[in-house]
Amino acid sequence: MNAPVLLFAYKRPTELKATLEALQANHLAPESDLYIFVDAPKRAQDAAKVAEVHEVLDGATGFRTIHRDYAKTNIGCADSIIRGISYVLDRFPSAIIVEDDLITAPNFLDYMNQCLRQYETDKNVYSISGYTMPLGHPDDYPFETYFVPRHSPWGWATWADRWQSVDWNMTDYPEFEKDRTQQKAFMQGGSDLVGMLRDQMEGRADAWDIRFCYNRFKANGLSVYPTVSKVQNIGFGEEATHTNIYNRYKTPLDTGTKRVFDLAESPQITDYYHRRTLQRYSVATRVYNKLKTYAGLR
Repeated sequence: MNAPVLLFAYKRPTELKATLEALQANHLAPESDLYIFVDAPKRAQDAAKVAEVHEVLDGATGFRTIHRDYAKTNIGCADSIIRGISYVLDRFPSAIIVEDDLITAPNFLDYMNQCLRQYETDKNVYSISGYTMPLGHPDDYPFETYFVPRHSPWGWATWADRWQSVDWNMTDYPEFEKDRTQQKAFMQGGSDLVGMLRDQMEGRADAWDIRFCYNRFKANGLSVYPTVSKVQNIGFGEEATHTNIYNRYKTPLDTGTKRVFDLAESPQITDYYHRRTLQRYSVATRVYNKLKTYAGLR
């Protein structure tokens, strides 16, 4: 049985249409159950766009079953996603999660379901990413997946036991905040992770994914990524989640024709891809990309 697909939306009908059309074009869409979650408007001026989102989703077809959950009052970005995923993973052993600014390749669901089956019993694998940066592919690397200690929320999947182990209240954060050794270890997933977590804990962000990534770190877990991206993020621009900044996450999208993948069997950090990931999230690279934003590049 294929894992259920969760689609989260809010007030971006244009991006949502593209996201939905790409999901509908997946080979496994007719054999998959779709769970839709839409938060209620936070401000009165958001109501019209949320209503447009409802209209788009009311007409959705192409899946085995479709379940819609439209919130009556505003829940908030992070809590809305935590609530929806928790609802589904209380009922199913795994789930595939997509937000309304992602374009998926036609084989995205094939890849996700194959990975969910392959790594289900290996607790070192905490989540599956559908997205990857264009990091290249060494000639002597035989697989179509790699492992790094960093979670990606752009088209991803996990299992109920991993999700239910997360401490969303972050009860051990005060100890972590004082422990430089742990902070250094956490940044083996990228030099930006500690700062992102601090922003969340000090109220400057409303994010679930950095908390999930922190709990992955505490469990000594890894995330598995494809060597060719099954996802593109379209959430950049004037009205976008990531604001109007230089898009350093551009990546070629899989053509979607291949439906069975050569998956790495042993979940351990893949040296080449780990080095390239750390380089992409280094301080120097992030500063360079900010300069590109200031220069007007997008």
